[in-house]
Amino acid sequence: MNNNRPVNLDLTTIKFPITAIVSILHRVSGVFIFAGMAVLLWMLDSSLSSEEGFAAVQDALASPVCKFIIWAVLAGLAYHLVAGVRHLIMDCGIGESYEGGRLGAKLVLVFSVILIVLAGVWVW
Repeated sequence: MNNNRPVNLDLTTIKFPITAIVSILHRVSGVFIFAGMAVLLWMLDSSLSSEEGFAAVQDALASPVCKFIIWAVLAGLAYHLVAGVRHLIMDCGIGESYEGGRLGAKLVLVFSVILIVLAGVWVW
């Protein structure tokens, strides 16, 4: 079989459509949430273990690094939630066209940015 199609293996030169970017970010945010939940569960376990553990977690939550981690997990959760709702809407047959998919992807980004900013205001 003679295949003369050009092969481009340099991913930095490929221009992804907005729908592909939103889809990839949805998967990445899911992995990020999975890892972040391990940190949050560890903090919950420490806070419930004893009074000293609770005080240690309370002190840690006051630090900017911990606030950033909490905000980052909430940001991933917000994005994943909005993108998941988009997928549910598309499963109902709404927004399955090319233009509908592009509009849905743009709306995911807009609503996600709003929720991520609100989460930042709440955490800080």
